[in-house]
Amino acid sequence: MTSLDKPTSDTDRTTDQQEADSRAVTEAALFEAFGGVRGMVETVLPGLLFVTIFTINKNLTASAIAALAMSLALVVVRLVRKDTVKHAFSGVFGVAFGVVFAKMTGNAKDFYLPGMLYTLGLALAYLVSAVAGLPLIGLILGPVFKENLSWRTRNPGRKKAYTKASYAWGLILLAKCAVLFPLYWWADTTQLGWVLVALKIPPFLLAVYLTWVFLAKAPPPIDVFAEMEAEEEAEKARKAAAAEAARGQEF
Repeated sequence: MTSLDKPTSDTDRTTDQQEADSRAVTEAALFEAFGGVRGMVETVLPGLLFVTIFTINKNLTASAIAALAMSLALVVVRLVRKDTVKHAFSGVFGVAFGVVFAKMTGNAKDFYLPGMLYTLGLALAYLVSAVAGLPLIGLILGPVFKENLSWRTRNPGRKKAYTKASYAWGLILLAKCAVLFPLYWWADTTQLGWVLVALKIPPFLLAVYLTWVFLAKAPPPIDVFAEMEAEEEAEKARKAAAAEAARGQEF
């Protein structure tokens, strides 16, 4: 081993550690942004309960009430545990819209229609935002990474990663819609419901995984909050130095 080998080895270890830290930070941020395992379970349970009850007794009212009660119970549990409720509340609104649609039309399949339309709109939003140069996934994750919109102008590598991730989300959600909307017209309520439950988590996990892959290879985020704190500290130091200099001139 020559004297040049050791610095190279140390550099490699440092790079590997930085990459591992970047992956860990990215993974934690994605779990925070998308609710983790618990958030996924909460998105599945109300719809699963609806289709299970409807499969058994074909009673729209009982199925709708049970699904809404389940979504409200999930919110209550989070409130009691003092956890974040944004994912549970979104589930309540989604179920409530589904119940309203289904009761208005009298067609149990319409319980799923608002969620399907939301998925289609979200898919288009991901794709259009990526084409426009303002990828939606960057708007979602920027505050989580404490970088806000700094990636747009100061970190082109992350902007590229966010753009790729937004395309991935858009195409995956479009593929999901391509399965569900024909079933909405051709299948019965129970068939549509079970397929929809089955497609709740796998496409989501694929999109999250691809996002993780793209961001893990991207440059680290610029912590704009740390920068602002550093600027405030520097400004305080300048003011303190100026005050000290003024006192020195007085004497």
